[in-house]
Amino acid sequence: MKGNKKTNAVRELERLGISVEVLEYEVDEEDLSAVAAASKVNLPIERVFKTLVARGDDPKRDIVMACIPGASELDLKKLAILSGNKKMEMVHLKELLPLTGYVRGGCSPVGAKKGYPVYLDESAIGHETVAVSAGQRGLQMILSPEDLIKATDATVGRLTR
Repeated sequence: MKGNKKTNAVRELERLGISVEVLEYEVDEEDLSAVAAASKVNLPIERVFKTLVARGDDPKRDIVMACIPGASELDLKKLAILSGNKKMEMVHLKELLPLTGYVRGGCSPVGAKKGYPVYLDESAIGHETVAVSAGQRGLQMILSPEDLIKATDATVGRLTR
């Protein structure tokens, strides 16, 4: 891995003793989707997880991160139940960077500015490895679902429609 590819997310995993493979790909500003990233790193979309940031109505756990398969849609009701909120809404795009330190298309569940609760879709458990953003557009990191859970203290459950 080149020196400049050491993002906060990668450094955090290394600090925890978790081995990670980082894949670099060409970024298309017009398509920052997980589907595009999956095709560029040559991984099946069900193994490439996108990280979404949502806000709940409970002030103790208002900001949460949800990692779901790249082609899936987040079910906010399921996320609310899992996170102990009554209702959830996606955070506004302009809030993403100030809240997490990450930009759209480069939001990682690992190494955010604050240790927000992470919720991982249960479909991750069926895979040997999954990919999540390494915290920068054009970088995906591959690790086992177990290591992702360990690194983020993620709660696993059904999050998609």
